Amino acid sequence: MKKLVTLVLFCALSTSAFSQISKAIRRMYFDKDTTRKSSFVILPVLSSAPETGLEVGGAGLLSFYTDTSKINTRVSNVFGYASITTKGQSRVSLTTSYWTPGNNYHLTAGVSYINFPFNFYGIGNNTLRADADRIGQKRFRVHFIGEKKITNNLYAGITAGAWDYKFRDDDKTGIFYTDPRVEYRGGGPSAYIGPTITFDNRNNNTYTTRGLIVNAYFQAIHGMFGNNDYKGGFFNIEYSQFFLLAPKWVLGLDMQEQSLTGSTSPFYLLPDLGSDELMRGYYNGRFRDRNMLAGQAELRYRLSNRIGFAGFVGTGEVFKSSFSTSELKPNYGGGIRYFFDVQKGLAVRIDYGVGQKIPNEKRLTGFYIGLGQSF
Repeated sequence: MKKLVTLVLFCALSTSAFSQISKAIRRMYFDKDTTRKSSFVILPVLSSAPETGLEVGGAGLLSFYTDTSKINTRVSNVFGYASITTKGQSRVSLTTSYWTPGNNYHLTAGVSYINFPFNFYGIGNNTLRADADRIGQKRFRVHFIGEKKITNNLYAGITAGAWDYKFRDDDKTGIFYTDPRVEYRGGGPSAYIGPTITFDNRNNNTYTTRGLIVNAYFQAIHGMFGNNDYKGGFFNIEYSQFFLLAPKWVLGLDMQEQSLTGSTSPFYLLPDLGSDELMRGYYNGRFRDRNMLAGQAELRYRLSNRIGFAGFVGTGEVFKSSFSTSELKPNYGGGIRYFFDVQKGLAVRIDYGVGQKIPNEKRLTGFYIGLGQSF
């Protein structure tokens, strides 16, 4: 009798737990909410590569409005990410984008730590896969941006932060040590501060169909604690504009330029090509140099409230001092979007990007899974 009661209780508890889990999953991914209340979604992280083994982890996104009574207040969020691999590597980060009521202030901040190797190919716009040198990397970083509304669409403020890089390469015959252009191989701690300015008249900051955003900032960087004597700066400007071509069709244009300033060039601060947002299909850091210029166009089709598709094409290059159109690299691809929060325009994004075909190498490609639009 006791065993029967125990079995009944176990089944009841299991059914209740399954029901609660099912409700939570339905609420995160399938419910349509029009109340402007906060929402939370969890995504699993699962990937595999020879240099990492199996990587597992998870990501979570909390999105909310700081004032639900004002329909123009933009969506704020807190995003967390953590993963580990079977070869002892790890990364973890926590970031936030916070819009005060009426969008009078926009604050972004984050803290992250990575213990991850990467392939270093050298410096320049024409590196070779055969030169790939596996580098151990540890990095801790904190950053903050605070901007105040100056006019209806113009924001200005400051950006500040600090980081500490550590690198290790046991193979002293690789390009990491033999290329004389590689500076500050040991990394070290640095801090930065500088101005930032943004013009933003987008109709929505999570799924934009009209408007443009132009953001520019400069970071004055200084090494710290005697471990790093670098003095210089980093300049970034990015322009994005969106056009509603038809009720379900949106065209997005995006251009970005980055430059490292100063008489020396820490290799880990050099602008580079390739990410899940720009020049998709290129290994991040495969091509790096003192300057980077890239652009892309993305055509977005909203099949339904939940499902969307996108196709993109772009080009870009890195260069030391002079830009050359003959050195531009192509990229193109497409993907699918699943909008788990229809009211806020929040989506899971899956993209496949294709890049350059370098002689005697496989064509460069990349597969990406992320939260939110690419730009």
